[in-house]
Amino acid sequence: MGQKTSPIGFRTGVTLGWQSTWFAPKASYGDCLVEDQKIRDFVDRRYNQRMPKGAVARVEIVRTRNEVNVTMHSGRPGVVIGPRGGEVDKVREELEGFIGRKVTVNVVEIKEPDLNAALVAQGIAEQLGKRASFRRTMKQYCEGAMNAGARGVKIMCSGRLAGSEMARTETQKMGSIPLHTLDADVDYALGTARTTYGAIGIKVWIYKGKFGEEREVVRRRPPRRRPMRSGGGPRSEGPRNEAAESGSDGGAEAGAAPKE
Repeated sequence: MGQKTSPIGFRTGVTLGWQSTWFAPKASYGDCLVEDQKIRDFVDRRYNQRMPKGAVARVEIVRTRNEVNVTMHSGRPGVVIGPRGGEVDKVREELEGFIGRKVTVNVVEIKEPDLNAALVAQGIAEQLGKRASFRRTMKQYCEGAMNAGARGVKIMCSGRLAGSEMARTETQKMGSIPLHTLDADVDYALGTARTTYGAIGIKVWIYKGKFGEEREVVRRRPPRRRPMRSGGGPRSEGPRNEAAESGSDGGAEAGAAPKE
């Protein structure tokens, strides 16, 4: 059997912090756990499954004795906050309604959306829902993450790709993904694309480097294409006729007879 585990759960408590921070006695532990899941499901339905999408990738919950602090990490904070903060107030009132406690909502902007595995998975799922080519989409997001400074990217799509009768798995990989190294900062997310011919599962791994080291952003330029001649072949890089390129003066000097 394969010894595979989630990179996030593998590092939680070692090099990554917890997404829920609170303490509860044994009698109320289950209720708090169910409340956390309800909050995350509510945020996902409101901002990731409706238009306009707020691109919320992570929800952190911190509980005190009488208050619940909810922090949403979003790639589009303007959509989440709304005009003059009106959207945040609505969310806070709705959360207080079905939780029964005082709720504080904070919004944190994600600086590099291309390096966030959850946002990449959401983007791929949105493109596949629009019947885009899965190979082109996977390669496009891989190149976008590498251009943003990632050390390695791996994207795996499983399901009835391109509407085929038999489900299969396709993988696109660039760079390296050290899954066994706890010191490596590997972001992982799982997404689902709901298409007319079934659900397609999307897994994304993004390796950003080791924890604590500065990341160097390397902008890769696309390769330049050489101009084509009218005949169809590439232009030869032979010696140029400087006299012909210099214009009419050069041509006159080249055609003039030498003076005695």
